[in-house]
Amino acid sequence: MKRLALTLLAMVLSAAPALAEFPDRPPRIVVGQAAGGSSDIISRMVAEAISGELGQRVVVENRPGVNGAIGAEFVARSAPDGYTAFQCPMSTMAITAQLPGASIDAGAELLPISNVTLSSYGLVVAASGPYRSVADILAAARARPGAVTFGSPGPGSAQHLSGELMNRLAQVSMQHVPYRGAAPAVVDLMAGRIDFMMTNLGDIAGQVRDGSVRLLAQGDPSRFPLFPDLPRIADTLPGFEVTGWFGFCLPRGTPQAVVARWDEAIRTAMRSEAFRRRLTEAGFTPFYEGPDALATRLAADRAKWLDVIRAADVRAQ
Repeated sequence: MKRLALTLLAMVLSAAPALAEFPDRPPRIVVGQAAGGSSDIISRMVAEAISGELGQRVVVENRPGVNGAIGAEFVARSAPDGYTAFQCPMSTMAITAQLPGASIDAGAELLPISNVTLSSYGLVVAASGPYRSVADILAAARARPGAVTFGSPGPGSAQHLSGELMNRLAQVSMQHVPYRGAAPAVVDLMAGRIDFMMTNLGDIAGQVRDGSVRLLAQGDPSRFPLFPDLPRIADTLPGFEVTGWFGFCLPRGTPQAVVARWDEAIRTAMRSEAFRRRLTEAGFTPFYEGPDALATRLAADRAKWLDVIRAADVRAQ
């Protein structure tokens, strides 16, 4: 009996330093989107910023597909040891996760640890097009049911559901046109083949600045740093709000001490004015939230978007 007690004590004492030493090898952030997109840009900024704090180089690994679901599933099935994190955007966690037929409910199977940015969505039209306001678009939709079109990177994306939310609140029927990614949708928007897009302002800022597209309004009540004087869609369509975010998650079952280690590293990075400035210059609004606050935000967004998914009968592709 005494020998068993000594053995158990030795196991406890040997496990404690192992946990305290996390990480003793490079952790990785898995990105569910292709290189060059918002998730990828933010992840690489964060990886660079927290590597010094963690004492290990943080590696970024892209596993794109199905609006982040492929990467999310990979992380959810990884060992819950803190060495594999997921860059968890709102669209993957609150929208794609809840589509009927989805391969994984990422919002339920991953553990939120920290949020680093809020992401504003804007309504953009062709620079040469006839629309000058949200009211113009809604008037056209009421005059010609089914004729007004909006593009998105694909069914079930945040951009798609944003258009469906407009349909629901305005009680109109605008036609969704899905594309294989945001880039071809923007090309068709500029050519006038679709009427408008709701998209992340950070992704479209360059085209707005060079005059390729016209930015009409913003989908959330914040003041987007690059376009602080934008009107709100809710000014014309009460109740409309779309706020994206880019957080980080770990597999459920990850030890609390490891979760706290990640969170503290990210929170320390967010205290850096230089890091926050880099996020702003890339088109994002720096906004730190810890595990509890991010979990609360996620729960509210899941409830909101599930209603839209059901009303529009959107399914996983």
